[in-house]
Amino acid sequence: MNKWIVVTSINVPQKAIMAISELCKSDGWRCVVVGDKKTPINWYAKNIDFLSLDDQDKIYPNLSEMLPLNHYCRKNIGYIFAATNGADIILETDDDNIPLANFGKNINKSVDGRLLGESDWINVYKYFTDSLIWPRGNPLDSIFDIGKVLNYNYSSECPIQQYLADGDPDVDAIYRLIFKANINFRNDESPVILSSGTWCSFNSQNTLFFKEYFPLLYLPCFVSFRMTDIWRSFVAQVVLWSEGKHLSFSKASVVQVRNEHNLMSDFNDEVVGYQNNREICEILKQASLDWTKEMSIKSKVVSAWASLNAERYIRDEEILILNNWMSNLSDES
Repeated sequence: MNKWIVVTSINVPQKAIMAISELCKSDGWRCVVVGDKKTPINWYAKNIDFLSLDDQDKIYPNLSEMLPLNHYCRKNIGYIFAATNGADIILETDDDNIPLANFGKNINKSVDGRLLGESDWINVYKYFTDSLIWPRGNPLDSIFDIGKVLNYNYSSECPIQQYLADGDPDVDAIYRLIFKANINFRNDESPVILSSGTWCSFNSQNTLFFKEYFPLLYLPCFVSFRMTDIWRSFVAQVVLWSEGKHLSFSKASVVQVRNEHNLMSDFNDEVVGYQNNREICEILKQASLDWTKEMSIKSKVVSAWASLNAERYIRDEEILILNNWMSNLSDES
């Protein structure tokens, strides 16, 4: 497989990037790091492609101009760059996630694990730890919902696979304001696979996408920074269900040593999710009822985001950028 890692960074290369550099040297991976306005102009790491703002303007002039500066959504250009350079899989991560020995190993679209269901929402973290912890993006009134294991030995095609992060996992600001201890998930647990109709948010920190589902990578630009990958995860899940495919979660393959954040600022950016994530998911489910078997994945993704635009959760500009981004993806994606 043509394997790509996609990262965006405003920092000088540190431990995580150095580890990825070594992985590219020894294990057949390629990596693109997407720069932004705050990224050092002399950014460099061996074995890694770096796209400065000037590079982005030259290669994708229309898209680069449309994307806001100083924004995580610049990562969208990295997805396009990897895809147009022949990627079969994209493993996205962040520059504060230090790879463990199993990072990027034993990749297979077919996942063997535990099938979960019988709940609208499931806190998948509870299948990897007994600690009180929940994924950023799940409604706060669902953090104790764990559903039920429907099959302990289930095998399914999972075109999107989320891997957990030890240390400082992806949680919301409320969790971080209350709890200070690091978390290490159990590393002997089998993956969990969500049944159709069962939600759990997933993030952009350590997530694998297979080629035909690259259209689901799009990160919205004009939404809260703390919701861009979360709302993307909801769009992705309804599309997976419509295709008869599943989302999986597996044991940690990185340790997050989190870059500095203002937790109250994070909280303010998350309020829109606390208030609206359930409704957003209902809107997406209703939109998916109109999809036909003949519709392409690209068409379903555009329809899903358009349904949120119709309810004013995303702006009109978002649809323009989405269409431009989609036009840069090959027809095979």
